[in-house]
Order: sequence, then C-alpha cells, then structure tokens
Amino acid sequence: MQDNVFKSLVGLWPGFPRNGVLFKDINPVLRNKEALNYITERLGEQLVPNQIDMVAAIESRGFIIGSLLAMKLNKGLILMRKAGKLPGPTVSEPYNIEYGSAVLEVQIDAIKAGQRILLADDLIATGGTAIAAANIIQRLGGVIVGFVFVIDIKNLGGTAELAKRGFKVNSLLEYD
Repeated sequence: MQDNVFKSLVGLWPGFPRNGVLFKDINPVLRNKEALNYITERLGEQLVPNQIDMVAAIESRGFIIGSLLAMKLNKGLILMRKAGKLPGPTVSEPYNIEYGSAVLEVQIDAIKAGQRILLADDLIATGGTAIAAANIIQRLGGVIVGFVFVIDIKNLGGTAELAKRGFKVNSLLEYD
C-alpha cells in the first residue's frame, strides 16, 4: 500500500467531539486488511525484536495496534486501561487530555523490573495518555524502549513532550 493511499483512509470529522476540533478517525483504516498489514509492516520494520520484552497498548484502539505489533515481534501484550476496568491490584496515574482528564491503570504484576517495554497507541495528540503510561511503567521498574503511533498530531505537542523526556517516538502519519 502506498503512503498516500493509507493516509486517504483516515476519516476527517470537523467539529467532533466539539467545535474547533478536526477528529482523525482510524476506524476506516482498521476495516481495511491491506491497511492493517501496512501498519504492522511499517511500524514493525522500525523495531528490533531482541530489544523489546513486551508491548504495552493503551486503551482502546491502541489495543489493536499493540496486538498487531506483539504478534509480529512474538512478544506478550500488556493492556493499559481506564480506571476501574482491570481486576486485582493495579497502579494508576491521572492525566489530562485535550477534552478533559482521566486515569490510566495497569495490573501491578503486568510489568517486571527491568523489562523493556514498547508502548503502542493509535494516536498522539497532547501526550497526556502516553506520559501517564510511561510514568506507570517506570514506577513498576520497566524500561521504555519507545513509542509507536499510527497518527501524530504535531501541533498539539505530544511528540515534543515525549522527546523532552528522552523517549524515541515513531509514527506513520503526521497532521498539523
């Protein structure tokens, strides 16, 4: 699949979820089997499997991206969820997003000290969710290898925030 064909699959919804926002919808991408292969191959080619122990995926569309990469890399998958969705003891981190605030959680036994973790999500905007995920992983002793996203909305500054913290970030598409 060509880059421009892949980008044309992303739906653009002005005014959603509120006025002034141009929402980037990857649902049409996920319905296209060639696009799923493209995501897996393009993001996967940037990664070195022996430098990664686990893939952590951020709820909810990040679960799809993380699953594709975990399968390609032959690694396990850690689910990072919104508060109250996981059983057992969890570690949580509050964070701010473009439209409000939330809390991210992971089961306390999901990450072992020293494990090298790749974080995956569908989109980075302000970086709030990604930073919360990084904070949790580091608190549990995990080492963040990098972040992968399908879409990076550059003008919202999330990638710059991650870079300031010394994290490597890869994405397939960029929007301003």
